[in-house]
Amino acid sequence: MDIFDILLQASFWTAAIRIASPLIFAALGELICERAGVLNLGIEGIMVVGAFAGWLTVYLGGGLWFGVGVAMLSGMAFGLVHGVLTVPFGLSQHVVGLGITLLATSLTYYCYRLALPEVTSPPKIDAFQPLEIPLLSDIPVLGPALFNQTPLTYLAFVLVVAVTLVLYRTPLGLALRAAGENPAAVEAQGLSVSAIRIGAVMVGSGFMAVGGAFLTMSAFNSFFFEMVNGRGWICIALVVFGSWKPGKTLLGAVLFAAFDALQIRVQQTPLGADIPYQIFLMAPYILSILALVVMSRRAQVPAALMVPFNKGER
Repeated sequence: MDIFDILLQASFWTAAIRIASPLIFAALGELICERAGVLNLGIEGIMVVGAFAGWLTVYLGGGLWFGVGVAMLSGMAFGLVHGVLTVPFGLSQHVVGLGITLLATSLTYYCYRLALPEVTSPPKIDAFQPLEIPLLSDIPVLGPALFNQTPLTYLAFVLVVAVTLVLYRTPLGLALRAAGENPAAVEAQGLSVSAIRIGAVMVGSGFMAVGGAFLTMSAFNSFFFEMVNGRGWICIALVVFGSWKPGKTLLGAVLFAAFDALQIRVQQTPLGADIPYQIFLMAPYILSILALVVMSRRAQVPAALMVPFNKGER
């Protein structure tokens, strides 16, 4: 009954949507990369870069939206490096992705110490505040959860719709999907597979960085080490869970976030007093793995994912 009562609380779903927001940004970015045929394992490091770049920009006097823009550009820069190394040069996407994560993470920590050498506690900024939408926010339970969030959360949901429309309703989306399914057909139409893939990785990496920026500019108001805390790897799993479709990926992000929000609240119930808290911390990941196993059996992987393509090959 305690769990049932929690599920009916508006505050629970508000927290779930807030937790899901950075996952939505980053998972959409990974989905775009993989739809074009490139696995981007640099997602974890790119999220760290975005979190730091956006926060530092605002801390130095920039506006919040300017900070979001700087974060996105920072992610796109690392996406360009990833794309150039994996697409025209054909290097291992696994190795390059992990290298990008290590480089981005280490470079971020170095820049943090360089910019704030004597700071013992992370400085705070004035982060995005919840923006209530009149009338809609008065809907019981779902109103506060969906219509009393920060602007970045609204942007995350708008991007789901935008990415869906671009992928399935525009020539650009058709070309991007074809690059991940049958790149030879794309070349036969006179389009550059390399340009499409590199562009997709850059845009996708930009979305990942904005997901990181959400953590420092919306969920929290400062930057601290380990704040991304594996969210990037979760997003890779969410893309598989969602069968490489934006709508299902959104559902997966909200589902994982609900598990995470639930375990926090269950720890405060009488049930939580009798069970080690580590069990609750593991629960969202265990449930996500089970859901991933069930969904991935029916998922159709892009045919050319992680397959290098050289111009003129058939």
